[in-house]
Amino acid sequence: DDQNKKVVYCGALRPLLHIRKKTLSVYSPNKHSIGGFNYGEARDFKETEIQMEEGDMLYIFSDGYADQFGGENGKKFMLKNFKELLVSISEEEMYKQEDIVEKSYNSWKGQHDQVDDVLVIGMRM
Repeated sequence: DDQNKKVVYCGALRPLLHIRKKTLSVYSPNKHSIGGFNYGEARDFKETEIQMEEGDMLYIFSDGYADQFGGENGKKFMLKNFKELLVSISEEEMYKQEDIVEKSYNSWKGQHDQVDDVLVIGMRM
């Protein structure tokens, strides 16, 4: 809602990250997927309304970035490190953020095979 500067979030298994002036807020997802083989099972999805301010960043993403093996010891990148990366770049211009996220991923991955899909979407208010 651009006029009222509000966003409604409803997620399935993946959180929404909201960064305002280098401060991270994490909005938890629903603990079930949208699809699957649980035919007839009731799935309630909770919506969360977020009041935005000019300059705020929102990020949604798949698990592929954090789950990528790499670095000196061939370990996973981890969600904690991914969040720290996004906070550190959140005030950059969007094109710079894209470049930093991509270069950081490729540097971490090195010669390791990509283990999963990688999707990162960032939006600025």
